[in-house]
Amino acid sequence: MGRVQFTHTYNDIISLENLLGAWKEFRKGKRKKKDVQEFEIRLTDNLFALHLELAERRYEHGGYHAFNISDPKPRNIHKAIVRDRLLHHALYRTLYPFFDRSFIADSYSCRDGKGTHRAMTRFISFGCKVSKNNTRTCWVLKCDVRKFFASIDHEILFKILSDFIEDKDILNLLRKVVGSFSSGKTGTGLPLGNLTSQLLVNIYLNQFDQFVKHRIKARYYIRYADDFVLLSDDRDFLESCIPRISNFLKENLKLSLHPDKVFIKTLASGVDFLGWVHFPHHRVLRTATKDKMFRRLVKDSRDAARESYLGMLGHGDARSLSEAVERI
Repeated sequence: MGRVQFTHTYNDIISLENLLGAWKEFRKGKRKKKDVQEFEIRLTDNLFALHLELAERRYEHGGYHAFNISDPKPRNIHKAIVRDRLLHHALYRTLYPFFDRSFIADSYSCRDGKGTHRAMTRFISFGCKVSKNNTRTCWVLKCDVRKFFASIDHEILFKILSDFIEDKDILNLLRKVVGSFSSGKTGTGLPLGNLTSQLLVNIYLNQFDQFVKHRIKARYYIRYADDFVLLSDDRDFLESCIPRISNFLKENLKLSLHPDKVFIKTLASGVDFLGWVHFPHHRVLRTATKDKMFRRLVKDSRDAARESYLGMLGHGDARSLSEAVERI
């Protein structure tokens, strides 16, 4: 039985209706940005010009403005111009609903109705099931993909995409977006900053998710971006998974595990996952996450920033931290 094929056409993606819908989504929270305001002043002209370039197959993706952030580790962000980011939204809003249906339930990054809090809740739920409500040992294999975004291989990505998308114009447009960036080695890497990158990395790693679920047959598996965990009451089973996981990533996706971020621990001893250290009955904020939070609040102590962090702290055991945030 063949794969379900993407049925939208190139014209669906580049239509003025889709571009206008993409613009309305893109501008949310950005209307005070100078480049967004300049684009919006001549919005009708800009939309028609972009549509015409796409319709005549003359579109070429522009360059990027690069800058660094600490989140808490240093990350290099690449920001495209407004015209190109608008196209990213037009592609995303058409492609996402189709591909999201093919993802496993326990992939939580950059998906509607998912996110870190649901991933953490699922993690504790799995811990309870594996430990039979803490009456037996729950082992956790925690892994991290090394230099994830920078290591995405363009040709492998397009082999995966072409299995689902037959329209050559759509594939060519995606090639222009993906090919507009490389991480140093030609044909490798996706930019942190493109909306399309968030979807494309999930499409890329869905190959791995399916392998873990259907070949390794790991019942209790959660992935958030390049972080993933497997839970089991059998430590030997988790040990046996490591070489199989490493080989699949290397041979099929040209990815590798971070050598310093692969470990097996008991849940009772505390497992660091998604910024929190998780125990059977509670979780505490990771030290690096806590330090980042206070650094940001020193720079920005507005009510909105404070309320955002108080909301985050409400998902764990952090009463004293919440009181400290309220005092800032």
